[in-house]
Amino acid sequence: MERLLEVMRRLRAPDGCPWDRAQTHQSLRPYLLEEAAEAVDAIGRGHPQEMAEELGDVLLQVAFHSVIAEQEGSFSYLEVEQHIVDKLIRRHPHVFGDARADTPEAVTANWNAIKAAEGKPAQSLCDQVPRSLGALARAAEIQKKLGTPYNGKAELIEAIQQGRLGEALWQMVAWCRQEKVNPEVLLREVCEERCSQEVGDG
Repeated sequence: MERLLEVMRRLRAPDGCPWDRAQTHQSLRPYLLEEAAEAVDAIGRGHPQEMAEELGDVLLQVAFHSVIAEQEGSFSYLEVEQHIVDKLIRRHPHVFGDARADTPEAVTANWNAIKAAEGKPAQSLCDQVPRSLGALARAAEIQKKLGTPYNGKAELIEAIQQGRLGEALWQMVAWCRQEKVNPEVLLREVCEERCSQEVGDG
């Protein structure tokens, strides 16, 4: 990681790359979203070398933001690293402490309880779920927090028949959650299948 930070510092130096020097936290937002999405795609395809390359691009974004912040004097990469290390240790007391959690569900319950007790300022439900998530993924997270149930196909069919397509999508997300399927990943997989068929037909 130190080598990557050194490269980024060189690129951001006065005699470095004009494009890299011009970037800010704000200007880099689309690239962080794009690189994260490309990493998810690579994981879905299951190609190890492609995964390694795309995860490297995500790591680049961490280094880029860290070096910008370092130059501004706002935070450093070491602070970024320390925050996540402390959080992982604090939220895994069943590994690093004396708590018990023998199932994934128990771990999740502990995680949520510890997170709630950390004393962060209260946020509205919509602020708790990143607005930059894909709409299907964001809907799924909001539904989890609301405890939204899937009320059956009748409501879904009614929404479709009445042309309330937004409501129909909301109901589809609830259905996916009931079936323990991630709607964002599912639709991505369908898109890939259709694109592969199109290439094959061509």
